[in-house]
Amino acid sequence: MKWNKLETETQWQQILENSKQRLQLVYKHSTRCSISSVVKSRLERANVPAGIDFYFLDLISFRSVSNKIAEDMRVIHESPQVLLIKDGECIYNESHTGINMDDIVAEGMRA
Repeated sequence: MKWNKLETETQWQQILENSKQRLQLVYKHSTRCSISSVVKSRLERANVPAGIDFYFLDLISFRSVSNKIAEDMRVIHESPQVLLIKDGECIYNESHTGINMDDIVAEGMRA
């Protein structure tokens, strides 16, 4: 899996713009949380679907970006958390051990 690092609000705005052409997934990761590490590893071992750009946000280092995403997408901040974005809107949001690639792919197929 190729993660694109998400570190700035400018990048976040570009992700929203890109979501008009292609699905965008943001994975919010806490370096202080063992569940985050387990989920990240699970995602990295899964078959990566075509048609989705994957972004990795270290929310400890870039908490203001994480807060901006939660505000813009009208979701409660959680960690770990994935948000699947299409046309500037969050179409799928999951956290903790509920995160798995099969559900992400299924939701992307419905989009």
